[in-house]
Amino acid sequence: MSVNVIFGSDGGATKAVASRIAKRVQGKAIDIAAATPADFENCSLLILGSPTYGAGDLQADWEDHLDKLTGADLAGKKVALFGTGDQMGYPDSFVDAMGILYDHVVAQGATVVGFTDTAGYDYIASKAERDGKFVGLALDEDGEASKTDKRITAWISSLA
Repeated sequence: MSVNVIFGSDGGATKAVASRIAKRVQGKAIDIAAATPADFENCSLLILGSPTYGAGDLQADWEDHLDKLTGADLAGKKVALFGTGDQMGYPDSFVDAMGILYDHVVAQGATVVGFTDTAGYDYIASKAERDGKFVGLALDEDGEASKTDKRITAWISSLA
């Protein structure tokens, strides 16, 4: 199985998570700024990751290069999502960027896998929550970095 992990990152936390995930699934971690349409299309599993900025916005590189995602043919593509956020600092918009990416890939006909339980998180609202689950892997590298490895492992096993 070929896996591409496409991410945006400013401070490095999301890049580090993308690299860890890519290593675990023997995939490639690709910065959205350097990604090509082929990177979205030519893999059996596409994993997208973004931190949430401001009041629930996509990371700047995702904003600048969103056309690469929206221009890709994702019909029938298996897509998984992860997001990094800060539950304590931004409890009203925790991992919102993951929800924004979810809306885009679903609109393009992708099949999203890897929904996770919201239990064990302490936030008020999230655009990434649908029907009581997160649309992907929600990580808080600011307040709960010690839980990241366990959460990544459980999530990856759900993608098979």
